[in-house]
This record gives sequence, structure tokens and C-alpha cells, in this order.
Amino acid sequence: MNQVRRATLELLDLPVEILVYILSHLDGYEVARARQVCYDIRHMIDSSSDLLYSIDLKYFNSISFPSPGPDRTVSSLRKSLRQSEFAWQKAEYFKSNPISIPYIRRDAFMWSCGILAFKVKDENRLRFFQPQVTDSDHSNSTSLREWGCQLDSEFQLCGFSPTQNLLIFLVRASPGESHAYDLVFRSLSEPDKVHPEAGSAAVKTLDKDDFELLDPPDVSSSIFGHYCGLLFSDAFKVDGVLQIWNWKSQGTSLCLKPAHEMMDFSFLTNETILVVNSKELLLYSLVDFPDALHLTAKFSLPALRTPFEYEIVRIKDTVSSHSRMHNHIITINMKVFGEDLTNEPCITIYVERNTLLKLQSTYTRRYGKASDSSPSLPWSKWGLKHTRSFRGHSYDSCKHVIFGLRAVSLFGSQTKHPVPRPLCIRDFNPHRVADFKAGNGIRWNQRLIEDKSLSSSADLFLEPLGYSLPYIETITEEKFLGLNLIVAGNKVMLLSFDFVGRLRSPAQAGGPHFIANEVVDQSIEILNFE
Repeated sequence: MNQVRRATLELLDLPVEILVYILSHLDGYEVARARQVCYDIRHMIDSSSDLLYSIDLKYFNSISFPSPGPDRTVSSLRKSLRQSEFAWQKAEYFKSNPISIPYIRRDAFMWSCGILAFKVKDENRLRFFQPQVTDSDHSNSTSLREWGCQLDSEFQLCGFSPTQNLLIFLVRASPGESHAYDLVFRSLSEPDKVHPEAGSAAVKTLDKDDFELLDPPDVSSSIFGHYCGLLFSDAFKVDGVLQIWNWKSQGTSLCLKPAHEMMDFSFLTNETILVVNSKELLLYSLVDFPDALHLTAKFSLPALRTPFEYEIVRIKDTVSSHSRMHNHIITINMKVFGEDLTNEPCITIYVERNTLLKLQSTYTRRYGKASDSSPSLPWSKWGLKHTRSFRGHSYDSCKHVIFGLRAVSLFGSQTKHPVPRPLCIRDFNPHRVADFKAGNGIRWNQRLIEDKSLSSSADLFLEPLGYSLPYIETITEEKFLGLNLIVAGNKVMLLSFDFVGRLRSPAQAGGPHFIANEVVDQSIEILNFE
């Protein structure tokens, strides 16, 4: 007699559409509490415009907002993580010299899904912090969980995924190896241990005979499901190399060396990669991985006037992999260079992930199968209708930080002498926009933006920029002084600083006194927006 084997079906095994349908029967308070169950549930809620809308209704119905008065956009939750390793010193040789914002290395400071990771200065040590709710009511009381690990040698933090419990970093390969670096797979919760699902503890990166890298290399990373990728932007002999692994399969990898310089990349789905260069956006399919990556579509960036060119183009796509089953905003940050420019303006383009995926079929109908030699879909055929553009005077790490369908920035321009700035929250959730138009939940410090919000850029571009994607803009009364800004769910993390002392050097013969060091104490400030 045949025995019937019973398979256990768990909640998270259900299709995401069914899970969203189940959660849609909860009220706003229950959905907000469901976010505390686990990472998967929270990120599914955060990436669903319908479920976020129900939380918004709960929030706006529970608080009355009179005419201008006390600012209640930011709650009183604040936690400063003042650590000695955050301290830094900056040389300033004369009082009249402007104080510049310090550069925070990508491999030293990261934030994902509510977890902060940073590499301790001058030590081979990683530290992690995670704010946690400590009560069952709605008072937003939190505690702070802390853990870390000590490594045996110098390393470069590349990225981590709480939903995968995965931590990846680069270490120098052993002497005599044909490659320069190993990519190591560790457990995020126990970073001194190899990830239990990893195909191997480490994999080889680029071969030294084929590629020459800086030391340390300039890399950007992205993790999605079974895939992780590293873009080596500084690889000599080629203009950037993208190496992709199935980290759960031993030794399975693929290198992408496109015809044009590769500036950044991101996984959009478990089958699609977005790549950007100085001319266009490109979509590649992973369906036949590891045998090949297939180019599926190309979209032109807005054309610049002569002699201007895109010096840097970066993708900001910070939503975790499980959230990417739903739509979210992606930003393309483009720094423009030209000899006649008094500054280096930065243009930021907002586009929905689902829009790029749908435009693949538009490209195929127009041009057929994509190839390196096939044309790109002109900006006028996709950018005007599907994007929203913003212009800044220069790159600002505290602007256009995305999570789901919301974006957070420090309002106004970043100056050479940093000053406190209010927070600006832009909500692109179509349900919130429709509700605002109907007159529901309107607050004194909010406005609806539907038409052009960008001043003329005819001085830089040959064609107009996009002004689609309506949004609700909220400006806080409270102001903040920050170096970096990161958003995860309902929390905003601000890397802030205070000047705590100055070290003066004696005057040279006949010369002025000057400041040798400006001592600054950095801290992490966590703000709650629920």
C-alpha cells in the first residue's frame, strides 16, 4: 500500500498575492502590528501600496492636525549611538576655509531592513545595531540590540540581507592565488559563522591576469534571492565588470563586460538586472544563468547639450529582495560635468520598478530582440510620461533616499558650512494621492505636487525632463544636521555630528594662527514616522 507523504505548508509559502489579500482584511492598527511579526511580513507590507494605505488611514484618523502649530510629523523617538569609533578629525588650515562634508565610505557604513552595520575604524571588526519595539501598545518605545564579530584580516564590507540572513564581504586572497580577492558568505545573525545555505564559504573574484583592481577595489553590490553581484568599477583594461554568483550553488558565477562603461547596477526581480552607463539604462535577463545574460531592453537618458556629459550615474534601489515582489520607486542620480559649469549639478530621476519591467515589451515591439548594436528607446518615448525629475546644485547624500513608494530628503541645498535643515517626505502612493485629492487627511504642512516642480533645465538638456508621478510632499518644522540619511520602513536614520573642539597651531613667523584640526563627534539618530 502506497504511503501518502504529507507536506507542511507554512504561511510564507503562500503566493504573495494571497498573503496581501489575507492581510487586507485587517484594520490599520492590526496591519501595523503585523509588521512586527518577521522581516518577510514587514517588507511585504512596506512594499504594498494598499496595505501602507490602511496604515496611513490609521495614522491620520488617530491624530488631529490643526492649523500651524506643534510639528507632529516626527515623533519623539530618538536614540543617539555615540561611539568613539564614529569620531573623526578634519584638517582646516585657515578659518576662512569652508568646512566640507566628510566622505563616508560605502564599505564602512550600511543600513538595511532596520539593521545598521558599520566597520570599526582601524580595526578588523564589524558592529551591528537593530532598534526593537519593547512594548505592545502604540507608544513606540524601543530598545537596541547589538552584536558583532572580529575578523582575522583586513576586509571590505560589501552588503547584507536580513531577509536572507546573509552577510558578504571581500578579503584578500591567499598569496600565490590567481585572483586578488575572495567573496565571503557569512550568517548575519552569527557573523563569525559561514551561512548554512551557502554553496561554499567563499568564492573567487576576478582573475588578476585578466583584470587589474585598485587596492582596495571600488565595488558596489546587490543581493536578491539566490543571486548576489559585485560591480568592480575600477577594473583596468575594461570600463567596469559585473560578476554575479548563485551564492547557494558552489562555484557558479558569470561575468558581464558590456560595450559601454558600466556605472551601477541593481537586481529588479529574480530574473532581471538593471544596469546604467553614461548614455542609457539596460535590462538583462537571468533566465539562462549561468550560461549567459541576455540584453532585453535599452532606454536612453535625456540628451545633454554640448559640451556637457554625465560624469557619474548611480542607482538608488534600497528595498529588500522580498519587498520587490511589489512596485517601488527607483532613483537614477546623474552628476553633470562641463568646463563652463560653476558647479556640478545633479539630476535625479524617479521611476517605478514596474514601469521599467513593462517597457521591455514596448521595446521588443518597436525594435525586436535587443543587442549591443540595437538602438535605445528614446527618452521622449518613455521618460516624459513615466518619470519625475529633480535638480540639485551638487550631489547630496541626504536627498532622494527611497523606501517603497516614499522618498525622504533634507530640504534645501547642502552648503559648504552645514546648517540644520527640515525633513522633506514625498509619498508617491497612488491611494494616498487620490485620498488627498478627495480632501481626506490633509495637513497644514502638506501639499500635492502634480505638475512641473523642476525649474527649466534647457541650459543643460536638449529635451525636457519628466514631470509625471504625482506625490504628496510633507515638510517638517523641526530641523536636522546630517551627513547621511537612510530610510527603512517607518524609520529614518540620520548620521549627524557636533563640533566638540578645535586644536589650534601657533603662528609661523609673520603668518596667521590657523586651525590644525576640527574635532567632530558623529552620532546616529533614529526618527520614527508612524
